[in-house]
Amino acid sequence: MFNSKIKLGVIGRQETFNRLNNSINSNDKTIWFHCASLGEYEQGFPLFVELKKKYPNHKLVLSFFSPSGYEVKKANSIADVVVYLPIDTKDNCKKFLDLINPEIVVFIKSEIWPNYLNEIKKRNIKSILVCAIYNSSQMKYGLLKKAVLKFDYIFTQDEKSKDLFKSIGHNNVFNSGDTRFDRVSMSKNLNEDVDYIKEFLSEKDCLIAGSTWGNDHEILTSYINHSKSDLKYIIAPHEINKEEINNLKSFINKKTVLFSELNNENIKTASVIIVDNIGTLSKLYKYASLAYIGGGFNGEGKLHNTLEAAVFSLPIIIGKYYSKFPEAVSMIGIGGMFSVNNAESLKNKIDELIGDKEKLQKTGALNSSFINNKIGATQCILANLK
Repeated sequence: MFNSKIKLGVIGRQETFNRLNNSINSNDKTIWFHCASLGEYEQGFPLFVELKKKYPNHKLVLSFFSPSGYEVKKANSIADVVVYLPIDTKDNCKKFLDLINPEIVVFIKSEIWPNYLNEIKKRNIKSILVCAIYNSSQMKYGLLKKAVLKFDYIFTQDEKSKDLFKSIGHNNVFNSGDTRFDRVSMSKNLNEDVDYIKEFLSEKDCLIAGSTWGNDHEILTSYINHSKSDLKYIIAPHEINKEEINNLKSFINKKTVLFSELNNENIKTASVIIVDNIGTLSKLYKYASLAYIGGGFNGEGKLHNTLEAAVFSLPIIIGKYYSKFPEAVSMIGIGGMFSVNNAESLKNKIDELIGDKEKLQKTGALNSSFINNKIGATQCILANLK
């Protein structure tokens, strides 16, 4: 899997300059957005939408470092052209910027490329870092410190990061908050229906397990196989790999159907759906009664997006590793999210919530209120750009 991603990136970068040559004319006005991967794209999306409205005559150039973002969004994004970011060499930076000649550059979160930023600064191109979140140990690296000072504007997720950037000499820093809250709010308002899901649920409660992998599957399948309730299950693995999905299916002893194979007949008797495509998960949360979000059993820093479930007023269960995710810490603090240590504690928490409908609803409402109180980062960014 890892080697195949590297290969995709190598091949894709060979096409970048040709793609730009064919898509951008010398008289085009452009805005360049750069994201590491798909998560950063989703994070930046609300700002992309607003800038597109503000500059309707500009072409939007979107670059990714990772295949996980590029391969999903290369033919389906807000941008006019999507490319891999060429490796951060001086020659590549000059050639890339010569081709797109952007008026505005937006980097998301933690993408700091010194040569690109040096060249952007030399050309007096307006540069913006959004959703930045850093700690003092990261700023010990002189190259990083010098690079971030090249940005004209920095918008942070929290006050601590804002103070850190100011302490190293950047005077144009604002604590805007996190645009992910704006993004999940936008997704909820789309309210897209998904075929067969209402028929699958038959008005029963549903546990949706999002972005699961590794140890998540062992713990989840243990619960599913031993539970005597009529709870329905939707599992959306993090990696869409045919062999792994079939392996997961083989461990479940209840009637299980792949999302790609749903039809009017098999949906009637299925207890479990495994989602075997990318892009559907966020549309499925609205059908669930509670959520399990993956990654928290697989080590620190591995927890996946909990906000997509929270916005739909779902109680959320995660594994034991979550300390690097402020939103998870906050939702656990207010009582809308629960961390479990093993299969037994997962069973106890699911049974407790499903067995008490009033608690189920009140717990989920805490999470949606948390989201609603955090919306507004995009407007803060726009208001402070000059």
